[in-house]
Amino acid sequence: MSRAAEILAERWMPLVVRELLCGSTRFNDIQRGVPLMSSSLLSRRLKELEHVGIVERRPIEGARGHEYRLTEAGRELSPLVDGMGVWAQRWMRDDLVREENLDPTLLMWDVRRNVIAEKIPVERRYVVLFEFRGVPRNRKRFWLVFDTDGVDLCMRDYGFEIDLWVDAQVKALVEVWLGHKPMTRAIKDGQLQIDGTSRDARAFGKWFALSTFAEAGRQRPGIPAAR
Repeated sequence: MSRAAEILAERWMPLVVRELLCGSTRFNDIQRGVPLMSSSLLSRRLKELEHVGIVERRPIEGARGHEYRLTEAGRELSPLVDGMGVWAQRWMRDDLVREENLDPTLLMWDVRRNVIAEKIPVERRYVVLFEFRGVPRNRKRFWLVFDTDGVDLCMRDYGFEIDLWVDAQVKALVEVWLGHKPMTRAIKDGQLQIDGTSRDARAFGKWFALSTFAEAGRQRPGIPAAR
């Protein structure tokens, strides 16, 4: 336990491992998943993970730079990381949605990573605008762009025609995404509005995949034992 903690309990280390487990392999993609972490510290943590055999750094075939891949030892950390997320859902549920912990950029990065692109009802570029209420102007709007190359998250307007518009309170959408609140309830309460054709609005609930920890979020919150 002591040796494992020396490696994994370093600041930001579990989140770096989580990003790798979620499929991020490029430095910039990993950093997008830990936006408050400096580039220099992320570089140091990746070198530490490589040194202890949790990560392999490989040249990118046909391109400049390197990518980072988990070794077998790194992949074996998945139950540990998942367990931390489930524990937080049970015992820190209210803390997860405190105003100071709400980050629309981080939310949208995870939404983009989890969307079920096959459920989009058209075979062309398809654009969804997410607009959040009560947040700084530079974090108010996000565009999910679906095309033949996959799904991209944009933080500026490239002038694409909008197919679906999602207007939401950040806290409400986080609660839906974490499984704390049904989407239908957020819509009924006016905290989430979806504007588009009836077909596109119905499809939203099919491709908008919830957090991998949403199942734990639907369960009854844990109650601390009496002291």
